[in-house]
Amino acid sequence: MNRTGLLIALAIALVVGLVFGIWPELDLKFQQPWFDPARLGFWTRIDPGWLWVRQIFVWTVAAIAIPAFIALIIKLLLPRTRMLMPGRAVVLMIATLAIGPGLVTNVILKDNWGRPRPIDVTQFGGDEHFRAWWDPRGDCPKNCSFIAGEPSGAFWTLAPAAALTPPAFRALAYGGALAFGTASGFVRMTQGGHFVSDSVFAGVITFLLIWTGHGLLYRWRTRLTDAQVEGALERIALPGYTLLERLFSRLFRRGGASEKP
Repeated sequence: MNRTGLLIALAIALVVGLVFGIWPELDLKFQQPWFDPARLGFWTRIDPGWLWVRQIFVWTVAAIAIPAFIALIIKLLLPRTRMLMPGRAVVLMIATLAIGPGLVTNVILKDNWGRPRPIDVTQFGGDEHFRAWWDPRGDCPKNCSFIAGEPSGAFWTLAPAAALTPPAFRALAYGGALAFGTASGFVRMTQGGHFVSDSVFAGVITFLLIWTGHGLLYRWRTRLTDAQVEGALERIALPGYTLLERLFSRLFRRGGASEKP
């Protein structure tokens, strides 16, 4: 998560944005090999094997994210215990997952950027008009094509790669996360769910959010330590924990007193 990565991401956004903006028909050409009218259009969307592959991406993202939520919940319920994961890693993973694939992708963009999905455009048997990636004035009313949701979640694995991987293996982890996100985008493209440019910008936007979050927590003047994060969570949870502890203590005392003859 350094300046080189930022420059690469911005360069990809610039090149893909210009190329697919000037020649938007490229998105249609990339979809064409996967569209077969004789096999109900984008046949991979109903093929059991391809559907299973799609679910693997969803389950893998969930499996990677769940430990961070468990660590946070346990810390809030038992504030005096040490966190199961580094504090900054928990914050980075949960915050970027909520803001990236959650808020920016699925709430702000997909519900307001009216670009139709490939399966819905007239070129592939639908009834909506194709739009370039930069044009939000499409016929899609909600849950639209730009940007790609599941690939956004798959690219989010860059966050645990940055926060949990030892430095010696971090480049390998980044490569794996990028390959994972790219593969997810490829699967969604073959199923008519998203155009190529949808997945590319899903990766770029998700990376920029993670890069910013990582900078705030690890690199810039705002950086924190894991101990500071744990301490803050403990201060948040301890008053409620202490109150519950006192209430239960009083209940047990009353219960014991009522049992006396």
